[in-house]
Amino acid sequence: MKNEWLDDAPALLKEFLGYEGTVRGRSAKTVEEYYLDLRTFFRYLKRKHGLVARDAELSGIPIADLPEELILSVTLTDIFEYMNYLMSERENQTSARMRKTSSLRTFYKFVTNQKHLLEVSPLEQLEAPKQKKSLPKYLTLEQSIDLLNAVDGDYKERDYCILTLFLNCGMRLSELVGINVSDIKNNAGVIRIVGKGNKERIVYLNDACRDAIERYLAVRPKDGLYDKNALFISRQKKRISPKTVQYLVKKYLKDIDLGGVGYSVHKLRHTAATLMYQYGNVDIRVLKDILGHENLGTTEIYTHLSSQQMEEASKANPLSKVRMRSEEKKE
Repeated sequence: MKNEWLDDAPALLKEFLGYEGTVRGRSAKTVEEYYLDLRTFFRYLKRKHGLVARDAELSGIPIADLPEELILSVTLTDIFEYMNYLMSERENQTSARMRKTSSLRTFYKFVTNQKHLLEVSPLEQLEAPKQKKSLPKYLTLEQSIDLLNAVDGDYKERDYCILTLFLNCGMRLSELVGINVSDIKNNAGVIRIVGKGNKERIVYLNDACRDAIERYLAVRPKDGLYDKNALFISRQKKRISPKTVQYLVKKYLKDIDLGGVGYSVHKLRHTAATLMYQYGNVDIRVLKDILGHENLGTTEIYTHLSSQQMEEASKANPLSKVRMRSEEKKE
């Protein structure tokens, strides 16, 4: 879908996507997500206002010819009706509706503040859908060790290195597959990570990571590579894809009986953060920088996790059910 929006997007949307990608430095993936979210809304607008047949399939409606006047005439009521449509007809979960709301808010902020085509954004008074805060799922220390011990096969050094970096550095999937050999500074024991919004950060490598990288580099293919810079190489001698990494992680999780229960690549990131916070007494602000979080509030969920565990540990005390005997019973 690379730059599909260049062909099927009204001029105002093209300007917005270009602004986000160049001026604000958003990643190509983020720009694409904005496009997809806004395309759904603009398709909805065309059908609602009778610019296409009422029974037209939303997925087949082009948006390049959407009049700019219609985009600028959107009201808060239109947004409410759209949110109701997402919930009732498309059955979008709260998280999906929150993302679409965020995309609309960012777009109309651009239209208002950068283009000055509106005095006030129609979303200024809109509250985002409330999402129930749930604690992240993660592997215990014992399960993490079991996962590493489960690694085997022709690519065991590569797979072990991948799992080790996930579990020790808390990388995102996109960050791991994007690592280049030149990003590893072995002498300094650090690795350069390119995170969301193309923001770079430096992560320090502990002994386990350095050993795993060293063992993998000793067997990493060197000839016939399509991408000589890529650290992790696939069977086809290309940069390893996110899907391949997801597959191998799920395979090893299944090998230790954690398949199909909501564990995934992202859960390994949660695992790294949780283990660092629980066992390493890592300051929450340091953990924020390690994980590449923009806001401290995102990282604070790991402090909530620890609090919940302490509460559960307190309840598990065998004396928790003991009550003071009443005076009558004493007699």
